[in-house]
Amino acid sequence: MLLRAYRLSDRFGLVILKSVTGVTGLLLDGAHLLLGTGGGVLGRGIGVIVGVFAAIFGLLWGILRFIGGILGRLLALIFGLFGVATTRGTRAGARAGSKAARSAQGVLNDSMARRAAREEMVDVAIAEDPLRAQNRALSALVVVALAGLVAVVIWATSRPSETPMAVASLGEEGLNLSVGPTAAPTLPNEVLLASPVPTATILPSVLQVRGSLAFTARERAQQDIWVVSVGGAAPLRLTNSPGDERDPAWSPDGQRLAFASNWDYAANRRGNWEVYITDISGGEPQRMTYDLSFQAGPVWSPDGLLLAYESYQGNNLDIYIMSLDGSITPRPLPSLSAAPEFSPAWSPEGRRIAYTSWQDGNQEIYVFSLDTLEATNLTNTPDRHEDYAAWSPDGNLVAYSAVDAGIEKVFIKPADQPQTPAQVFRRGRMPSWSPDGNSLVFAVDSLEGTQFIVEPYNSEGVATPITAVPLPAAAPVWAAAPLPASLVNSGGLPLGIDEPLYDEFVFEPDGDPPYVLQALSNVTGPEVAYLSERVNDAYDALRERVNAEAGLDFLGQLEAAMVDINARPQPGEDVQTWLKTGRAFAFNRNLILGGFPVPVELVREDTDLQTYWRVYVRVSEDAQSGQLGEPLRRAPWQFVTSAQGDVEAYDAGGRLQPQIPAGYYIDLTQLAEDYGWQRMPAGQGWRANAGARNYWLFYKPDSLTWYAAMRELYPEGQLVNFRPANTPAPATLIPTTTPGGQ
Repeated sequence: MLLRAYRLSDRFGLVILKSVTGVTGLLLDGAHLLLGTGGGVLGRGIGVIVGVFAAIFGLLWGILRFIGGILGRLLALIFGLFGVATTRGTRAGARAGSKAARSAQGVLNDSMARRAAREEMVDVAIAEDPLRAQNRALSALVVVALAGLVAVVIWATSRPSETPMAVASLGEEGLNLSVGPTAAPTLPNEVLLASPVPTATILPSVLQVRGSLAFTARERAQQDIWVVSVGGAAPLRLTNSPGDERDPAWSPDGQRLAFASNWDYAANRRGNWEVYITDISGGEPQRMTYDLSFQAGPVWSPDGLLLAYESYQGNNLDIYIMSLDGSITPRPLPSLSAAPEFSPAWSPEGRRIAYTSWQDGNQEIYVFSLDTLEATNLTNTPDRHEDYAAWSPDGNLVAYSAVDAGIEKVFIKPADQPQTPAQVFRRGRMPSWSPDGNSLVFAVDSLEGTQFIVEPYNSEGVATPITAVPLPAAAPVWAAAPLPASLVNSGGLPLGIDEPLYDEFVFEPDGDPPYVLQALSNVTGPEVAYLSERVNDAYDALRERVNAEAGLDFLGQLEAAMVDINARPQPGEDVQTWLKTGRAFAFNRNLILGGFPVPVELVREDTDLQTYWRVYVRVSEDAQSGQLGEPLRRAPWQFVTSAQGDVEAYDAGGRLQPQIPAGYYIDLTQLAEDYGWQRMPAGQGWRANAGARNYWLFYKPDSLTWYAAMRELYPEGQLVNFRPANTPAPATLIPTTTPGGQ
């Protein structure tokens, strides 16, 4: 037992030694920390170290008391057991001696006495052996318990491990993280000593498929192609020529993009629309089509050997196919109708092509079989106009978008079941499938711009944005391959045209009203055209751009550009017309009626609240071979009068034209928006009142209300009849004056 007590005390001494070593290490670390960070944190550092030392000392003292109590109980138990065993042995010896004395008195009992003595000796041996085994078990238990306590103390008081930890540093470039065992804190004294290590953001399940997204964005009146890593960083500009690039399509391996552009890269000048292919790692785009007509909308065959695209030849927009190596010259799909067909989409197995067609008098999705050379109407919805077909990766489903009840929605339909009703998926446009087929990405527009949203189709997950683009954006396409490191490291291309579209020169206001009217140069009309000096330069820039795009000075003649404040409104016209603010203009509304061909076409666009008109201007007849503009894809709206006898169309405000006009047009509405001019929505009674249609009106509010815009040209007293209800009346009225002193 003395040997065991010595061993226990030795182990206990080791525990004490380890504890003292741990406390000393902590004290040294605290001193080093105080010396490294300076006096600004001295008080806090001492407080931390003292607190740590007190906690460790209290823990050690509790352990000492606990061990001492256990040792006392164990020693008492051991000595108690030893005393019981000794007493039992003494009593057994006495009994044996008594029996031996009695057996000596009789010879006859000698044999029985010896037998009894042997039995008593055996009984004594049996009584002693269990006690010794129990003593050894208790000793082993004490050793194990002390070893466990020693391990706990050593673990609690040992120095921190040398595992590298992240240390934050704050410099001119912001917060950085460095990893290494010798990294020292470099935070300012005002920052806490312990900075939490940032945790990695968990990628949403719908984005874990990764890959790359390509899309088109419009900035400063030109379109460029952008790419972004799914679940990664900001978008990168892939093209930046002075022309337009659009309709991106990934190659099957995700290393190249086919697209359409009206920029001639070889001649370094603007040209007609052609199909190009570019390597996303860099290099000059390769031209694939050579024709003066319009070519756009390319898509790849699954084997990467062929391209399908849309081409306008013979005054008809059709789907063409060509091989990349030139072995198959461009040729149209056979057995197509004389109606426009466009927006091709090649099926994953390579034997079908979906496209948009006007064959049945409205915009439908058709599927053409390369085996049977027959086309099938997939959608069959005379009351909707579908477009932008996209195959699921397994080839079983086709997603597309259409306006339904004034809202643009994404639909999904089985590719081989034309009679099955389409499933309404989500609100949005231009869908594209994820590489694994479990989700779709689509565009959603708002006042702030366009967001590309990913939402699962047949799996768990929530709608997740990939990226937001504060510009008009379109045509998202998803590839499985990641973006090359060279492109990511380059940061993409810069904007091709740095200068703004126009500069608005305005004199500093020095009175009330603050601004004046400016006459528009060389603009003809019923009256002299004036605009506010706050918007006249924007109009001149737009007029010049339209002239360059259309080959004619369409905005050189206006119906009106400024209306007198006291002018009585025309039937259907709002009394608070923006033409009175000097911030609006109206082109000749009769241009939709006269001439052949008609110089202006209108496409009706409904939202859930209002009706708008998209204005297309026919380009110069000298440029009708494809140098300017592009063919129409949507049927224009035709207003119907009561004299034409179509009561149903008259009550509806008109009808679609039975045929899409041939020729090339520019989108005046889009160009006007590029320069800040918004189209005016139709009035509530536009179906019955021609004066409320407003397709001829564009205005530039610049976030001003109508009354605030009027105050830029008129003193407050002159607007007494137009003042909002919550505006107090002025103390005195100011005599009426001509706006701007003109």
